[in-house]
Amino acid sequence: MTPPQLLQVGRLGRAHGVRGDIVVILDTDREERVAPGARLHDGHDWIEIERSRPLSAQRWVVHLVGVDDRTTAERLSGRTLSAEPIDDADALWVHDLVGCEVRDADGLMRGRCVSVVANPASDLLELDQGALVPTTFVVDVVDGVITVDVPDGLFELFGEG
Repeated sequence: MTPPQLLQVGRLGRAHGVRGDIVVILDTDREERVAPGARLHDGHDWIEIERSRPLSAQRWVVHLVGVDDRTTAERLSGRTLSAEPIDDADALWVHDLVGCEVRDADGLMRGRCVSVVANPASDLLELDQGALVPTTFVVDVVDGVITVDVPDGLFELFGEG
């Protein structure tokens, strides 16, 4: 059971080689999650990264402390990885955005954030009324309210005037 204060950061993929390496697929762009010494929770226990190297975008080959053969690595495959939140005042965290009211720069309520959609150019706030707002337009997040400063006409695309 994963402790509730942890955030999902990725999952364990397939075993890689015969010496216990395993692929980690990250859900985050925070590479420190796979740095040597990083601790992750695999849904059962805490695991520690001994060494890592990039494989491709969001994929890393890691060696976990105490996992020294392919059979052990294969048993871990498919587990979801969680970690403690990172304290970064400048970052926008999905868990802090979902459920918040979204207001434009004039204070007009535009909806509630129901999810954050990954997008290469900029992640998108998905509002309960269907609007998609790039996170680049987020000005502030305070007390459950996301303030956005969007170009004229963005909300009219979704029938909101």
